[in-house]
Amino acid sequence: MVGEEAIDGRLVTEEQIAAWAAEAEAGCDVEVLKRRGRGRPGRGAEPAQVVALRLTADELAVLDARAEREHKTRSELIREAIAAYAA
Repeated sequence: MVGEEAIDGRLVTEEQIAAWAAEAEAGCDVEVLKRRGRGRPGRGAEPAQVVALRLTADELAVLDARAEREHKTRSELIREAIAAYAA
């Protein structure tokens, strides 16, 4: 190999490259690829905007503890808090 390449920290070997090339040359089922979901599921008809939020370690710990108690994600709790505040 000319240079060492890694994917997810694992060295890519000539054998792996040859296997990928053989798989590509054999073709793939386009319908299977079309059915595969990409990314996270949408939250509505419009694309959602990602907003960065900085929290202290204490704020994050409180948020995570409540999320665990309520079996929700951080994002769900933050969205609920914003909705309650805006109401």
